[in-house]
Amino acid sequence: MTLSVAAVRTLVFTLFFFFMSAVLTILAVLAWPLGVRAVGAVATVWAWQHRILSRVILGQRIVVEGIMPADVCFIACKHEAMFETVDALCLLDRPVIAAKRELLAIPLWGWVAARYGVIPVDRDGGAKALRALCSRAKAAMGKGRVFIFYPEGTRVRPGEAPPLKAGFAALYAVLRVPVVPVAIDSGNCNPRGRHLRFPGTITYRIGEPVPPGLPRAEAEARVYAAINALNITR
Repeated sequence: MTLSVAAVRTLVFTLFFFFMSAVLTILAVLAWPLGVRAVGAVATVWAWQHRILSRVILGQRIVVEGIMPADVCFIACKHEAMFETVDALCLLDRPVIAAKRELLAIPLWGWVAARYGVIPVDRDGGAKALRALCSRAKAAMGKGRVFIFYPEGTRVRPGEAPPLKAGFAALYAVLRVPVVPVAIDSGNCNPRGRHLRFPGTITYRIGEPVPPGLPRAEAEARVYAAINALNITR
């Protein structure tokens, strides 16, 4: 595909996505008095319209290898693009996601995200911020919601495999539930540092659950290998 065609597709996708995001954000505000489940229902519609637009306009096809466990769990996911932070709501029922604090400062959208249950991450907050993250994640899981964390700390380019941040080990120790590692190669279609989006297949690979209670080094090694599985094999 030529860059000019990719640019047109990206522009059309962006216009539709942000228009629908504005409409659904207003709907979520109207649903606010009805509770978290009502806001979550609107958020799920938002995620599905993102997936449909990605398929129809951008030509991005989604493949899921493996089965996500039905029980409440802690998901450690590879992070290559914004794609998976939105699309997660298509895979799971109202998952709680840890996201950088700055996103919740977006007018209106940030308020809705907070109401939905997005947990802000203060990257410069040190031990205090980490304790708050662990506490809020544990509380969310106590209500039966799956918790998603991106253990590399930020988006990475395809092929990059930085070490896991210390936050993962802290969450693993505190939550004491199985960790489901998830690999994804979304960065090939949605490259970091570029505004263009390209057609192709985005694959999720769901790894074997890592049981709680393992030594830190073993748990980290298992998760590290699993979330980088697509980068290693392609």
